[in-house]
Amino acid sequence: MNTSAITTTTTNTVTTNLVILIPNNGMGKADPELQRTLIGKYLELLDQHTELPNAICFFTEGVKLVVEGSPVLEQLHALETKGVRLIVCSTCLNYFGLQDKVKAGIVGGMGDILEAQLKAEKVITL
Repeated sequence: MNTSAITTTTTNTVTTNLVILIPNNGMGKADPELQRTLIGKYLELLDQHTELPNAICFFTEGVKLVVEGSPVLEQLHALETKGVRLIVCSTCLNYFGLQDKVKAGIVGGMGDILEAQLKAEKVITL
């Protein structure tokens, strides 16, 4: 393990200097139900991993995953509990009229997402 990439150590997990971007209401390009199933499984497996990202950023359609009725709120809350920052685009929430329905993460602006990306050693877009 590259210890220069480690930013925080929590109980049995290591938060690495990695940022994951989620711009879609699911994962991949498929039927919407399959997309949500895939992102749910991905987040579940990520939560079980010993190395976690520093942040997960939600923008465009991805903000729909952090609001009331999302099928992945349980997985997101588990990751938050382990210290993963969930950054949600306020402009996108406002665009979709979801600003009052956020159930996970912190509402920030594109500047917060940009800052997370610039500080990261690695950025993954799902």
